[in-house]
Amino acid sequence: MKRMILAGVLALSVSVTGLMAQKKGPAPKSQKELEALQAMFNAPNSDERIKAAESLLNKFADTEFKSTATYLLAASYDEKGDWEKTVFWAERTVQEDPKNFQSYLILATGIPKHSKEHDLDLEEKLARSEKYAKAALDVLATAEKPNPQLTDEQWSNAKKDMAAQAHEAYGIGAMLRKKYDVAITEFKQATENVPDVDPTTEIRLAQVYNLAGKPDDAISVLDKVNARPDLPIQLKQYAQAERVRAIQAKGGAKPPAATPPAATPAPAAPPKQ
Repeated sequence: MKRMILAGVLALSVSVTGLMAQKKGPAPKSQKELEALQAMFNAPNSDERIKAAESLLNKFADTEFKSTATYLLAASYDEKGDWEKTVFWAERTVQEDPKNFQSYLILATGIPKHSKEHDLDLEEKLARSEKYAKAALDVLATAEKPNPQLTDEQWSNAKKDMAAQAHEAYGIGAMLRKKYDVAITEFKQATENVPDVDPTTEIRLAQVYNLAGKPDDAISVLDKVNARPDLPIQLKQYAQAERVRAIQAKGGAKPPAATPPAATPAPAAPPKQ
């Protein structure tokens, strides 16, 4: 259920063989470079992936997989929660490869999540986020399969999910600007016609419904979220707390016993899952 931008390469491109199978795709220049690439793709965790990617870049300065390595560094640091290094490597990736939609998405979604309503440079940050979100959508519109082994359906679904992430970035930015109608539109686009909807995005949609004074719509979304049998307990708690707020906004009824105390506020941005 956890939406990981890292999956953009690890799941879609799968392996060195998958990347080399692309038309005019990159290729290792030696057996040692091939081994370094395999170590990077087969790394069991973020720390090992970072170590392998940095080793590839240091040992093979002319590698044709440079943007792949820098993207994996960005995604791995994002996974570790090191935002400063995430930005550094993601921006380096789009400089190397202006069509790297995964890195655009890391930046588009991450910038508003690391912004606060009262930041003095908020508008500058959100403008950057929107620029990257637009770039991701523009590239995705004509992007070809990164791995020919993907079926048309798999690639179509992957593109829908990544487009949803771009719209979620727009939505979070609109929330920070208190443009709730815009945020609702963007979050709805991020949750409609997506094969595997991210429940975090649905909770954000419910939150903005509450902020816009539409508690009935919030409850409708949250009831659907809470009905998920595989919903992580932490997200369930956020969804239940937001439902309490919606009921209170209606002037209302006593919340169910399973709902957290009414004094427990749901945050503006649930943790990424």
